[in-house]
Amino acid sequence: MTPSSSVLAAFTPSGELRACINLGNPILACRDSEGGVRGVSVDLAGEFARLLGAELELVLVDAAGKSVDVVASEQADIGFFAIDPVRGANIAFSAAYVLIEGCYLVKEASPIRANEEVDRAAHRVVVGKGSAYDLFLTRSLKHAQILRAPTSPTVVDIFLEQRADVAAGVKQQLEADVRRIGGLRLLDGRFMVIQQAMGTPKSRGSEAAAFLAQFVEHMKASGFVAAALRRHGIQGASIAPAI
Repeated sequence: MTPSSSVLAAFTPSGELRACINLGNPILACRDSEGGVRGVSVDLAGEFARLLGAELELVLVDAAGKSVDVVASEQADIGFFAIDPVRGANIAFSAAYVLIEGCYLVKEASPIRANEEVDRAAHRVVVGKGSAYDLFLTRSLKHAQILRAPTSPTVVDIFLEQRADVAAGVKQQLEADVRRIGGLRLLDGRFMVIQQAMGTPKSRGSEAAAFLAQFVEHMKASGFVAAALRRHGIQGASIAPAI
């Protein structure tokens, strides 16, 4: 892949490639023991910058909704998102590169035993504000009340603080909370599958969007994404199929 001059200009209007990294999803990115940032999305951003021949600037946020706002307002040139039609108003998405499960968590003593029992008027469900889970559940839950935590990593703490009935989010994050806190359990199965993609502002044009989409397909086919998942010890996420 070789970027044209117009593609290069579209992705580096500031002279650098500004990549927005959401630290709220531990499958994609997190801080390391030395305070740096590591993860699959960081690796992809670095490889894309290398392809463009540009310096990489990381724009760090702690929630998915903030990442959407940063890219949509062109404070960053690319970002990493769960595909959702609401977000697609201002952002051009690639196809997915990783699939992530969304699950429910309850207290060990909860009478709720199955996903189908969650959507009841008496139940309050906590989800990260602006996350893909928030967008999905806002559309799909017809009876339960949704409470919104500031970020996805704070969902379970807010769930306990508010004495809510259900917490919703990334399976791996919820599993980590079960180990951290105890007295909690995940419901069997999943309520949705997140299609994690790269995206760029639609204002950058169709040529740039097509180039980014081609890059993602190459990263999947070459084994780069699979290797990144292994390198960072990520389990439970699967490579999205080629298109």
